[in-house]
Amino acid sequence: MTARNSVTPRAAGEVNHYDIDTDVVIVGYGAAGAAAAFEAAHTGAKVLVLERSGGPGGASAMSGGEIYLGGGTPVQVACGFEDTPEEMAAFLKAAMGAGADAAKIEEYSAGSVEHFHWLVDRGVPFKPTMWDAPTWVPPTDDGLMWLGENSWPFTELAKPAPRGHRPTANDFGGKLLMECLSGAAESAGATALFDVYVTTLIVSGDNTVVGVVARQYGKELTIRARRGVVLTTGGFVDNDAMLAAHAPELLGHTKVSAGTDDGSGIRMAQALGAGVRHMSAGQVGMSLIPGLAARGMVVNARGQRFMNEDTYPGRIGQAALYRQNMGGSWAGKDTAMWVIVDEAGFEDVPEPQRWGVQPTHVAETAAELEQLTGLPTGSLADTLRRYNEFATAGADLDLHKSARWLRPLTSPLAAIDVKAGIRPPAEAGDRRGTGASVFTLGGLHTDLDGHVLNLDNTRIPGLFAAGRATNGLHGIGYISGTSLGDGTFFGRRAGTSAARTE
Repeated sequence: MTARNSVTPRAAGEVNHYDIDTDVVIVGYGAAGAAAAFEAAHTGAKVLVLERSGGPGGASAMSGGEIYLGGGTPVQVACGFEDTPEEMAAFLKAAMGAGADAAKIEEYSAGSVEHFHWLVDRGVPFKPTMWDAPTWVPPTDDGLMWLGENSWPFTELAKPAPRGHRPTANDFGGKLLMECLSGAAESAGATALFDVYVTTLIVSGDNTVVGVVARQYGKELTIRARRGVVLTTGGFVDNDAMLAAHAPELLGHTKVSAGTDDGSGIRMAQALGAGVRHMSAGQVGMSLIPGLAARGMVVNARGQRFMNEDTYPGRIGQAALYRQNMGGSWAGKDTAMWVIVDEAGFEDVPEPQRWGVQPTHVAETAAELEQLTGLPTGSLADTLRRYNEFATAGADLDLHKSARWLRPLTSPLAAIDVKAGIRPPAEAGDRRGTGASVFTLGGLHTDLDGHVLNLDNTRIPGLFAAGRATNGLHGIGYISGTSLGDGTFFGRRAGTSAARTE
């Protein structure tokens, strides 16, 4: 006898009756689920979305709302930028890191302009204006932003073009995005049940997924899906047991989620033999202010620079966690990370864009800052001397920061403790841990049409997935907007595929 809420599949022959009968079941009502629901319902299929929370949204609604789009969207053209799918794909293949899914990246890049128009047609607004400085989330309603495309090494791999598209909002665009997508899904005929936690897949004798078992208010529900089940349940950052097994570096940090990313969809599919990819990968947002970092230096516990400070700030966070030992209790003592900036650089960032961050220490010399911060004697002084030599010459020979942000740092100097820093607004939904905010990138292995693949890379009949429950485009790298982007793009594919299954 299996335990209650077990992910062990239930044989269809053991189900005496179904409480609900529909064509397509979608598990999870974030952006990927809403996109899947719209497309499935648009085919004429009967679609039911099951959401464990009290309404649609999930982590998507709590996000900044950035969607990674390019290839020559109307917003890019209006802001004076030329772009092609080929240049977009070249950037993404590098930015998504080792193990990136080249086939998905090429498909996504080729369909990006069409996907932009699909979003607009669903009511998502984009203002054709540009925010032209490093940031997590612009403090304006500008519709376009850089996400590291104009930083090294990407400038040597693809023609730079900004591709961060933001729904027209003065702060978070995620809530607006979800209002548009869920409204579109419901207008297309999809229905939803809330406070429903799906626990188990129901399978026929040939291992085809034919429904789900769920619980609502303590009562078990059995739901038949005549055409397919789509898992859009999110990642697994809220499941510490899964983190310990797959991504232990992410333990002990602030979790970027709505509190429901427990890996349930991944585990249900794994119980059927589904393959997974890059389960150790994670996105890491450090509590640094990108505008301050770009105007100064980011140094590790040895007082050394380790990343060009003008790049996408998530790359700095990943490098700090995975390569600079800035982890949880496993990492030992040397976990410091500091932003070093001078008065001119600090004042150059408007106060609202500093998000309340103040210098942790201020000193006249690098030697004094070394004593205040506990950095090794001479380390920061040597780093500052070399940095200022590069700035004077106009070329950062070590890390290739753009000349736009390269300027000698002069006294007085400030050190900002990143680990003790203030959370930027892009992470306001986070639940506190350290100065790092994390979520998982690994997940189910799917094909271009959203079918979940087993360990032999063949399709599991009747089972589809999209969003952070899958690995998506990603290898070990991440760029803002690629979760909402590939989640909605391949969510559409998964919804269509499920609805057309007979």
